[in-house]
Amino acid sequence: MDIKKHLQERILVLDGAMGTMIQRYELTEEDFRGERFKNSNTDLKGNNDLLSVTQPQIIKEIHEKYLEAGADIVETNTFSGTTIAQADYELEEAVYDINFESARLAKEACVAFSNENPDKPRFVAGAMGPTNKTASMSPDVSRPEYRAVSFDGLASAYKLQAKGLMDGGADLLLIETVFDTLNAKAAIFGVLELYEETGKELPIMISGTITDASGRTLSGQTVEAFLISLSHAPLLSIGLNCALGAEQLKPYLKTLSKYSPYFISAYPNAGLPNEFGEYDQGPIEMADQVRSFLDDKLVNILGGCCGTTPNHIKKMAELAAGYSPRTLMDEAAA
Repeated sequence: MDIKKHLQERILVLDGAMGTMIQRYELTEEDFRGERFKNSNTDLKGNNDLLSVTQPQIIKEIHEKYLEAGADIVETNTFSGTTIAQADYELEEAVYDINFESARLAKEACVAFSNENPDKPRFVAGAMGPTNKTASMSPDVSRPEYRAVSFDGLASAYKLQAKGLMDGGADLLLIETVFDTLNAKAAIFGVLELYEETGKELPIMISGTITDASGRTLSGQTVEAFLISLSHAPLLSIGLNCALGAEQLKPYLKTLSKYSPYFISAYPNAGLPNEFGEYDQGPIEMADQVRSFLDDKLVNILGGCCGTTPNHIKKMAELAAGYSPRTLMDEAAA
């Protein structure tokens, strides 16, 4: 399946939040541990990625709900699926299995839906989150030269994650919620090294996050700088997700769309969080806000991040079906 062909023909819909859906199951510590990790010395509740191993039926059910809602692309349950992030739970040795099983579950769900409707193939995006460390800045204000993680350490961690995702059946690799471009560069380095070693390549998607009204990433880059810094890589798409709702995201998305030679993705939060950290924006209101993305032909891939559910994605899918996708620069010049 050539995803480029489909991206040129229509707007593809990405799924919504995994964490929001997992919370609905009200899982206990024992649920997270399962049989394999029942004797763990560390509390595992909240390690959502682990559920692909210990509660696979739940993760597959969530994928199926998003596919039923109309998603063309589902993300694997691997946002924190690196040795760096899993070190908080002392589960570094489980990282390959977490990524392999997460990709396998998503692939099974996508294959079933693709077989039902071959004209609407479904794709698995291997989710590669930013980790909980930054390569560009020191976590200690009194030691500005200090780094909690090295470029090589990040590249190695991402390489292992990518291997698990590829072996499990991912169709794409999505390096997402990038707040530090140096972390993303390390991810790309690790992925390309894996491609060279295996002789197998998957399309690479990048999605950054604007952290506040300054319009910059946490590491201080504007959208234009973010794009230029990553343009050395063989990207399928570049885009923005998280941190902001659709209304707040649009000006930065507009800039990215203007200058990018790649397909553009956008999956904002369901508005901004309230005082309890919850997202109040409903499916209809969010669909009304992302409509302007489509009216202005800014995107090729549209989905939801924090606070979004299958109902949000259903409304977006219905809306996107009535619009044509953004045209790539080289196509526009032809």
